[in-house]
Amino acid sequence: MSCLDKFHILEIENLSVVFHQYAKRTKKQELPVISNLNVSVHEGEIVAVVGSSGSGKSLLAHAILGLLPSNAEVKGRFDFLEEPLTEERMKAVRGNEIALVPQSVNYLDPLMKVGKQVRGTERSKHALKRQRELFLSYGLQEGTEDLYPFECSGGMSRRILLSTALMGNTRLLIADEPTPGMELAMAKKAMEDFRKFADAGNGVLLITHDIELALEVADRIAIFYAGTTVEEALVSDFQSEERLRHPYTKALWRAMPGNGFQVIPGNQPYVKDLPKGCVFGPRCPQFSKECEGEIPERVVRCGTVRCIKCSEEIVRK
Repeated sequence: MSCLDKFHILEIENLSVVFHQYAKRTKKQELPVISNLNVSVHEGEIVAVVGSSGSGKSLLAHAILGLLPSNAEVKGRFDFLEEPLTEERMKAVRGNEIALVPQSVNYLDPLMKVGKQVRGTERSKHALKRQRELFLSYGLQEGTEDLYPFECSGGMSRRILLSTALMGNTRLLIADEPTPGMELAMAKKAMEDFRKFADAGNGVLLITHDIELALEVADRIAIFYAGTTVEEALVSDFQSEERLRHPYTKALWRAMPGNGFQVIPGNQPYVKDLPKGCVFGPRCPQFSKECEGEIPERVVRCGTVRCIKCSEEIVRK
């Protein structure tokens, strides 16, 4: 973003993900699940990727980490610590300098005690002490480290996964819906830890559907819709609707309980039925024929937007 001159922890440009699959056994089809996505995380920053279910948010996390299945075709540029994140480099930094807090608790190995999973290959007294400190901070009682995943509740498992991500020398934390199933106090504790982690000079990419939670902790919000970012804005822009740029972001703002709880009609399109041009077009009150053309990303007041109706008056503010 043009107003920020900070060291990049992560930078993604023009990310596209297409799944190749067969329908009716012989007919091959392509599903464009992510298109022309741009997002960056600077040093000391939490960037929240906010979108509804089915928008492709979790696929973004898996694309960054190189965890998509073999039928996925990934295009775009990934930089980590301002150097290209090649496939070979990803294998070296994944789980070390880049850590994932996954959405599913099934990432835990059912045949290994959770304490050993959190410590990984580290067998030092320091690693054991650090693991126990993390468990205690998340309300995991003494002895939890000797349990197997099936002996832990869903909320416990999420806290264990959080502890795993915070154990090492991580520079980038990718948190994919990290708090569902947690008590509110524990969820807020996790957000506080993400804030401390970022403030120490690291970066957090927080993937969530909970915009209110994101606004409490993040520095910037990337609004995700139908496989792409339609707007990226500073958290301070959400103080009023007038500061926001894209019609979908404004609709999300109006749908928040404190802003009237107004819901717009329609649904997010499925990847097989994406409209021409603007993906939000069929639900947008400002839609016109010109919105069916190419919708480039524009820089507007320390933010970005994909909307040709974003007025020049707003651009000059």
